Amino acid sequence: MVNKLKEYFPLIREREELLAEIKGKRELYAVYEEWSSAQREEFLDFCTGVRGVKILYDSFFKEVMNPEYAPERLEEFLCAVLKRKVKILRVLPNDSTRISDEGSLLITDIVVELEDGALANVEIQKIGYGFPGERSACYSADMLLRQYRRVRSRQGDDFSYRDIKNVYLIVIYENSPKEFKEFPEVYHHHARQVFDSGLQINLLQEFVMIPLDIFSAQMHNKPIETPLEAWLTFLGEDRPEKVVELITAYPEFQGMYATLYEMCRNTERVMRMFSEELRIMDRNTVRYMMEEQQKEIDTCREEIDTCRKEIARQKEQLELKDKEWSEKVSEKDAEMKRKEEELRASREELARLRQALADMGGDCK
Repeated sequence: MVNKLKEYFPLIREREELLAEIKGKRELYAVYEEWSSAQREEFLDFCTGVRGVKILYDSFFKEVMNPEYAPERLEEFLCAVLKRKVKILRVLPNDSTRISDEGSLLITDIVVELEDGALANVEIQKIGYGFPGERSACYSADMLLRQYRRVRSRQGDDFSYRDIKNVYLIVIYENSPKEFKEFPEVYHHHARQVFDSGLQINLLQEFVMIPLDIFSAQMHNKPIETPLEAWLTFLGEDRPEKVVELITAYPEFQGMYATLYEMCRNTERVMRMFSEELRIMDRNTVRYMMEEQQKEIDTCREEIDTCRKEIARQKEQLELKDKEWSEKVSEKDAEMKRKEEELRASREELARLRQALADMGGDCK
């Protein structure tokens, strides 16, 4: 099979060479043996150019997109996603509490301050969280509050709300939540808060959500035509033919791939990185399964509660009908007794009249 990527990246090693190095070092071979056969093949494939490198692996993404020493790359990505000119001023620390709580499901989480003071958070999820809207709203609000506190502390008495700038939350899903499957032709969702009256007030929070699985399906037989399509292809595609198409149409990506293949020549380092990615994915899968199981339990509980309420409602209706029937029976019984009493009184009156007529010498039959 022709190795298409090796034609563009001569530094890519042959499979036999890489395997010989791994087997020649006891510690490397021990790690290699711990992997499943599928994991071994995946590692060998991207290191030898049979497949493209998985850019969404946290280590690889940060190697080529780290804003601390390659800000222009993240700037170009943000320009394509936000459709506005972007200049990164500095990198900000993440919310450590949130990272410890949710880190197992995050691939990458980068927060930067832009030149105009706006904040942009780029978050990549391998498996989409449940309740993506509610979660995104809460985290965006948290970022906005953190900015408010920081600016107010810095400005002191000179603080003005005009100093608070936009907050952009950009979430990229490798495997998107079910809500996105309802829009199989859309892979770029951009939201900002607006009034239905047309009132123009900047509420500062904007959201961009990108499902890469839907993008890949849309681009299967479509050429790369825009910078956004180029960036999403870079992030989501590992098919050699798409990598070649990308670097042919947008040569600036060739340098990023070259950086990654240079990394792959350091076998010990890249194996360590790959093992960490596998560990994170295993933890992600367990966490995801736990969340899905919990959702099933919650759904069952809701269904049971609904059934209980329905049973209680029907019981209440039956009790009400039973009461109504009891009242009707009581009424009929009282009416029957009244009729019987009237009949008895009529009979007594008839007997009295007959007796009176007999006393008068009449004949009443």
